[in-house]
Amino acid sequence: MTVLLSGRWSAAEGERWAQLLREAMPEEQWLLHPPRDAAEAAAVEVAVVANPEPGALSGLPNLRLIQSLWAGVDRLLQDPTLPVGVPLARMVDPAMNEAMVHTALWAVLSLHRRFFELQAQQRQALWQPPPQLRASECGVLVLGLGELGGRTAQALAGLGYTVHGWSRRPRELAGLRCWHGEAAEGGLASALAAADIVVNLLPLTPQTRGFFSAERLAQMRPGACLVNLARGAHVDEAALAAALDRGHLRHAVLDVFQQEPLPPDHPFWPHPQVTVLPHCAAQTDPRTAVPQVRANLAALRAGQPLAHLVDRGQGY
Repeated sequence: MTVLLSGRWSAAEGERWAQLLREAMPEEQWLLHPPRDAAEAAAVEVAVVANPEPGALSGLPNLRLIQSLWAGVDRLLQDPTLPVGVPLARMVDPAMNEAMVHTALWAVLSLHRRFFELQAQQRQALWQPPPQLRASECGVLVLGLGELGGRTAQALAGLGYTVHGWSRRPRELAGLRCWHGEAAEGGLASALAAADIVVNLLPLTPQTRGFFSAERLAQMRPGACLVNLARGAHVDEAALAAALDRGHLRHAVLDVFQQEPLPPDHPFWPHPQVTVLPHCAAQTDPRTAVPQVRANLAALRAGQPLAHLVDRGQGY
């Protein structure tokens, strides 16, 4: 098969992916540039992509699979030229999943034990031990109970935290109380009001864009903390800054932002109650992602079910 590799990345990153993919699948014909003519376009059966430029996948009449190298496919779905009817598979990378769990654990531990405040105290030469709550006395709400959210919730529960999960549709995870829907009774408002720390791992869809509005932030428990490891578009940044400034929320750990890189003059950089990460909570590892691509291409060739297909209607 002819496979088009297309992405928005640095030259070095693109070369690394190309090398590993070709080494793992030498039987495929790899096209590393946009098709130059109709014949090249007609030959492409698979597109392996990393947020390609809008329109990069149009004009491929024999395309049978779009395989994303990234877990999130919201940018792909925003491209109005994305071929309709072609299966779209997202990346489920075991190494990335593990890294996301580690970042979430670090953030929750740091917030629970007030390590960010202790870091600030060090700069002031202030010796002031904080109260030491047990993990079981700290309620954590994980939003989104898919591959990443489910693993994160169970890992936090394994450390002794009182963990609840919330998703738009009903889910069940062993040992956890799972909420769903918008209704106040047994739903989102109740879950937010009960949590000391909220970890956001929701997919970005039209329904979750702007999820953390001023109204929803106000539903959070006074003194609670927010950890956003999903998408910057989930959060109304001005509303979050206001909630932190007036003391309603204690701290925010943010890995993603509405504009990336975060502009140098953005108020989150110097904010004492915000910890800024440069979108590094969990990065796709080519060493473990490439075998996932190879498995899906083999399934396509054999006419077998494809893994991790996206429901375009749901957005994930």
